[in-house]
Amino acid sequence: MLKKKKTEKEKEVYALGQHISMSADKARRVIDQIRGRSYEETLMILELMPYRACYPIFKLVYSAAANASYNMSSNEANLVISKAEVNKGTTIKKFKPRARGRSYPIKKPTCHITIAMKDISLDDKYVEIDSLKKTRWKNKYTAMAYRDMSDMYSSGGIWDKK
Repeated sequence: MLKKKKTEKEKEVYALGQHISMSADKARRVIDQIRGRSYEETLMILELMPYRACYPIFKLVYSAAANASYNMSSNEANLVISKAEVNKGTTIKKFKPRARGRSYPIKKPTCHITIAMKDISLDDKYVEIDSLKKTRWKNKYTAMAYRDMSDMYSSGGIWDKK
């Protein structure tokens, strides 16, 4: 995991998707998972998540990486998502005809998604933190001793009693 030191604002590249036809809350659920992660890790997360919002966000992340490689000539392995935000867009309103001459309103929400990326190789403002990674599971499973279950089945165990 990478932690940012306190400094002035660096140059960022971004991709902006406007009027994406989904609720801002549904897109925010996916955006919260990828904020602050590296480019490659983000692509893996978005491919494996089962939400409909992942595909337009995947396209925006891919577009922001293409902008970074073209404008700043940076490597994709050094890219980190510095800012990811979802704003509420306009609501598309239609009327659906119903029985007896009535009509019901249909409201389709839209959202605007902004993905900003930063190249961490251009500046020395990021430090790697290994202390946040906890390896508690290693001690738990290596210390566990497995019993030989063949003794219980061969002797009959509790099933031999009459």
